[in-house]
Amino acid sequence: MSEIVTAERAPIAFAGSALDRADAVRTSPEQLAALMGPRARLLRLNGLEPRIDADGALDWGSLAEADLDAELIFLGLDAVGHGCFVAAPPLGDASTAPPGPRLWQAMAGLSPGDLATYGAARSLAGWHARHRFCPRCGGGTVAARGGWQRDCINPACKAEHFPRLDPVVIMTVEHDGDLLLGRQPRFPKGRYSALAGFIEPGESLEEAVAREIFEEAGVRVAHVAFVASQPWPFPSSLMLGCHAIAKGRDLVIDHTELDDARWFTRAEVADAMAGAPDAAFGAPPPHAVAWHLLDRWLRG
Repeated sequence: MSEIVTAERAPIAFAGSALDRADAVRTSPEQLAALMGPRARLLRLNGLEPRIDADGALDWGSLAEADLDAELIFLGLDAVGHGCFVAAPPLGDASTAPPGPRLWQAMAGLSPGDLATYGAARSLAGWHARHRFCPRCGGGTVAARGGWQRDCINPACKAEHFPRLDPVVIMTVEHDGDLLLGRQPRFPKGRYSALAGFIEPGESLEEAVAREIFEEAGVRVAHVAFVASQPWPFPSSLMLGCHAIAKGRDLVIDHTELDDARWFTRAEVADAMAGAPDAAFGAPPPHAVAWHLLDRWLRG
């Protein structure tokens, strides 16, 4: 598969898996069974966290290691056509907390392809662990279509459920050559980043961007443009990166959402992205799509 990059810069984290998703295989029990032979690969996890092998790559084993009662999720085919799987964790063993320093340290040495494969596996495995019961009738559910679906086992219901994906807008805001960035309470000291928020029902991408900017910073925007997207497996979001042009620069900050929001000059953003010791703020890390938004803005 082609690598997803940001204008010949660093690849966007969690995008660009080398596995062939092989959607047609998911609907064929015969093909899935044929792939579950001795050459099949099982992604080893500690709960939902990755295990890293001696070479700094994802740790793979054989299906013989899987618990006999475990639900196996088909991740896809590797470069030589072997089936790749991950086991869904036990009920309740699926944290939705943001990644901490230990998890980022474990992921830091992974190749872009491995990181993307892990991100998909984590999202799917976590969804299975959180959806063992039908939200329609409360009955039990079982994995179907190679783990890309769960079916209610209640014969009076038989509802079909699919992996949940939550769309999130994340956006830089420009006015007269300056950039508006915000600071959330959970950020490390001094860090500022792009504003962000979930898209709500009945709302377009552009409407969500405009609403979130106004709600968090009190700024109205006149133009919204899509820039780049990023899968984010904590627990399972799609970050939709945008750039907006503000009508004015007076701020009314919602302190229930942000500690602070400020306008920064192009020079200040450039210093922050370069890691200058006297920078006006700390830039978002390269694994975040916000880093790519700032990088693209600096390069015009």
